[in-house]
Amino acid sequence: MPELPEVETVRRGLQPAMEGARIERLELRRPDLRFPLPENFAEAVGGRRIVALGRRAKYLLIDLEDDLTIISHLGMSGSFRISEGRQDAVQGEFHHPRSKDGKHDHVIFHLEGAKGPAQVIYNDPRRFGFMHLWKRSELDLYPAFAELGPEPTGNALDADYLAARFSGKAQPLKGALLDQTVIAGLGNIYVCEALWRAHLSPKRAAGTVVTKTGRPKKELDLLTEAIRAVIADAVAAGGSSLRDHIRTDGSLGYFQHSFSVYDRESKECRTPGCGGTIARITQAGRSTFYCPTCQK
Repeated sequence: MPELPEVETVRRGLQPAMEGARIERLELRRPDLRFPLPENFAEAVGGRRIVALGRRAKYLLIDLEDDLTIISHLGMSGSFRISEGRQDAVQGEFHHPRSKDGKHDHVIFHLEGAKGPAQVIYNDPRRFGFMHLWKRSELDLYPAFAELGPEPTGNALDADYLAARFSGKAQPLKGALLDQTVIAGLGNIYVCEALWRAHLSPKRAAGTVVTKTGRPKKELDLLTEAIRAVIADAVAAGGSSLRDHIRTDGSLGYFQHSFSVYDRESKECRTPGCGGTIARITQAGRSTFYCPTCQK
């Protein structure tokens, strides 16, 4: 499933074509994706201008005039592409390859923007993605957002906040960091990478990085910095695809080439002077990659 940097890459790729454009027509080629599409969806958004594109955790937000927002989740195989009288360009870098097969084009935004007409096409072979329509002024009440933690790139995420959430917890650090009520949008790949950068074992109890008085230990300071850094690096590189996919400008995302632990089982650890070997274990049904030698 796409993680936060992939969704942010999609948002940035769609922004030039969608922001400020008017939805001349919304074409729905089926009544549902993972869930039924909103009632009277085409009528509700047709004719409205797109005022901004945003993101909350792994959700794309398409803000419209008159206090409406389309909330979109890509699921396992969903993607957007732009058609402007040229070859379609798939937006984003993904773990799994994205389809351009027209039979899986389920929702098409027919737009009129400053540069003329364009189509933004949502394609989803497995139909695990979805779109909902919500009042922008009430986004905090959207069920999936109601209990989300702070964004990993926002000012609300600091060591003091994590200390308060981790204090007294026996839960492994890996599981605590994947909890979306703790940090919104942080997924498996980036948790593995951040823990490696902070030299912390994914099996270590979350409470052990907090003092008895509830203050963050130096290790938690380093972990907080590592989370911010790994997300920033991934966004700057255009996502974390394990395959090559073309971004908006035709360049490729290569953050996957700088993975230090993820998907590197049995390879040498990249920590200078470590000499350890990357191992893979399963935690809560997810693969965890780490170095048993330098991550304690």
